[in-house]
Amino acid sequence: MTQPRRARAIGITLCVLLAPPVPAGVITTDQITIRTVEALPACLHWMPVGLCFWLHCSWKGCTIKTSVKVGHYNPDLVVSAYNTLAENPWQAIQDGLGELQQQAAERLLASDTGTAVGSAGNRTEGTTLDHRNLVFREADAVGHPVATLSGLASTTDLLCPSQTEPFFPYFQSAFDALAWRLDVPEGLYPASWLPGAREVGDWPLHTWGSVHPRTGWITQTDEAKAAAVIAQRAGDIVTRSSQPHVYTALAEGAFWHNDITEIIDDWVGDEGNALNQWTPRFSGIKVWPPGPLFETDRKTGTWQMLLPRQEHSCQVFGTSDIAASSSWGGGRVAADGDYAWNLWRPYQCCRRAGQTFLHSIDFFSYPP
Repeated sequence: MTQPRRARAIGITLCVLLAPPVPAGVITTDQITIRTVEALPACLHWMPVGLCFWLHCSWKGCTIKTSVKVGHYNPDLVVSAYNTLAENPWQAIQDGLGELQQQAAERLLASDTGTAVGSAGNRTEGTTLDHRNLVFREADAVGHPVATLSGLASTTDLLCPSQTEPFFPYFQSAFDALAWRLDVPEGLYPASWLPGAREVGDWPLHTWGSVHPRTGWITQTDEAKAAAVIAQRAGDIVTRSSQPHVYTALAEGAFWHNDITEIIDDWVGDEGNALNQWTPRFSGIKVWPPGPLFETDRKTGTWQMLLPRQEHSCQVFGTSDIAASSSWGGGRVAADGDYAWNLWRPYQCCRRAGQTFLHSIDFFSYPP
C-alpha cells in the first residue's frame, strides 16, 4: 500500500470513529461488518484446492517443501448506488468524502461543460417518443472494512488476504463526473450500442440492463434492478485496468502478502575454522486474485445486499423473474433511492514454505 493511499485510508478510518449517530436509510461500518460476518456461511465458499511446491535451502542443502493451496471468496468492496451526490449511504464515506465529492463534481462540470451538477437521481417519465423510466444514480466502490480477513490471513494457512485496502475509494462517480454523466467516451464501445452485448440477464429472454455504457444512466422500471446494474458497472470498471474513467484499478496478477525472506547466520567452530550453519527465515502468502468481474458469472464475483434489505446470501444480478409472482425488486426498493452491496470475489493462496516458489497443482477447480 503506497503512503498516500495509506494516509487517505487512515483519514477515513478516523471519520468512522468520530462519526455522529446515523439516521435511517444509511449504514454504519459496524453494521457492514456484522452483516458480512453473518453471510460467511453462504458466501465464503472455502475449500482446499491443491498444493504449492517450494525450494527450501539451508547450509545442509536444498529440499522440496509443500503447502496447502486453498480458495475462498473475500468481501472486497462495498459498492453503493445512491440518489444524491455526496450522500453515500455508508455513513463513514459520506462523512469522510462527501464534501470533496461535491466540490469535485461541481468543478469538473462547471469548467468543462459550464453546467451545474443539478439534482440528478430522479426518474424521468418522458413522452411516448422518449425513453421512459430513465434513472440516474451516483456510485462508489470502496475497500471493504474487513477486506482483509487479512489480520487472520497473516496467522493462518487457511485464509487468503484481499487485494483491496479497507476504506480506500477505488471509484467515486463524483470524480468521474464527465464520463459518468455525459457518456463520454463510453459511447465508443460497441457494447454500448449493440443489442444483447454485455447484458445483465439472459438476452433476449430477459434483461435488467446492459453493463455498457458504464454511466449513471439506465432505463429500467424496477429501481432496485436499476441500482444493481449501476453497481455492476462500478465493479466492472475497477476490476479492469486502463478504462476511460477516473478510478484506481485493482491490481492484476499474483501477489505476495507480508513477504519476508532472509538468511539467519549461525557461525560455529569447525576444527579451528568458522562454519556458517545458516538457516532461512521466511513468511508470507502467495495470492492469486480474481480477474475482471463479469455479469451473471458467479465465478468472477457475487453480490450481497446490505441496504435497503439485509441479506445473508450472495447472488449474481440478472435473475429471471418472468415466471415469479413478484419482481426480484419486490422488497428491495429503497424509498430514498440508496442501495449498497458487498462484492465478494474468489481468491486462491498458499503460505510460503521455502525461499523459491516452484509450481502449484490443483486437485479441484476453483471457483467450483
